[in-house]
Amino acid sequence: MTGEAFPETMHAGRPTQDVRGPVTSFRPYESPKRRTEQPRRWRSVRLWKSPGREYKIARMPNLDLRSFAFGSQSDGHRLPRSGLGIALGLLAAVFVFAAVGASRAPFSVVLGAALYPHDGRKLIEKPDEEKYRGAGVLMCFTDMGTLERAAAAWLIGARQLVVLNAHNFVDRSLRPSHPVENCFFRIQGVDRYFEPESLVLGVDGNSKSLHITDDWALLRLIEPVPDEIEPQPTPDASFIATGTKVKVVMVSPAGHSNSRLETSLEECAIQTIDEPSEARIRRARHDCNDGYGGSGSGLFTEDGRLIAMHSASLDMNAKREFDIDSHYGSALLFEGALVEEIRREAAPKSR
Repeated sequence: MTGEAFPETMHAGRPTQDVRGPVTSFRPYESPKRRTEQPRRWRSVRLWKSPGREYKIARMPNLDLRSFAFGSQSDGHRLPRSGLGIALGLLAAVFVFAAVGASRAPFSVVLGAALYPHDGRKLIEKPDEEKYRGAGVLMCFTDMGTLERAAAAWLIGARQLVVLNAHNFVDRSLRPSHPVENCFFRIQGVDRYFEPESLVLGVDGNSKSLHITDDWALLRLIEPVPDEIEPQPTPDASFIATGTKVKVVMVSPAGHSNSRLETSLEECAIQTIDEPSEARIRRARHDCNDGYGGSGSGLFTEDGRLIAMHSASLDMNAKREFDIDSHYGSALLFEGALVEEIRREAAPKSR
């Protein structure tokens, strides 16, 4: 069975953008059988410019607003004008900043919004960090040098291994969209850069597009995090039956653009679990509120076990009741090839 090729909206934190940079490389997921039959092949791909994927940046006019309210004197000093001049100065300031806001409107943050009528998101606190360990953030520089909280990411199975969504680095057609070199992993105030050549994507070597169930990636850190930072144990959700409804907690260490909370967690539910598709992984359809930046959020059982990773949502521009066919969030379960690869990468390396 083949899954859908992303009808949903993917949630990497930054707006989609034109990315220019050096050549990068990635390797698709390879089954153990393929590895024994032939050596691993590296596929180099050059970053591309996608039509319509550019920031709209508002540039501040080269205007001295004080000139409306202050008059220049022969000695270079400025003295206040009349009340009318001051009023004009204030109006000019309002006009300029309104223009800036309007030009940035396509990427403006809508605070306090939600996808469903009930929004139970709350801030992640210290006890939550201890319960949902391994929670981190993918930090990325844009092509203009701005540092952004791009998505959630998890220290998984080992202190040097991170799991996150593949769509942080490739688009739906598997074309590179952001270089690994421009990103790093942040967890509990500690920053670690990735080994770019270690990127493993969940897509099979023959895939033509990205699906929900292969929207995963693994990366190794150049150096492990300190011993006091514990990774999330290797998860396994294969015990959950297809079609089951499961109460969960969605943990979003990178927060969402439609919430004032920098981080969030919410009690919600997986409403159903689809049949297995790519790499023996199933999709979970859930009713957890999310937004841009929510990619990679973890879905935990009530007793704190990580069972799924959020990928995308269908119909991001509406606030209405969950609908199993037209208004839901999609997450991929930790099982199949994903868990096998986590165990392989987390195993101690022989020297």
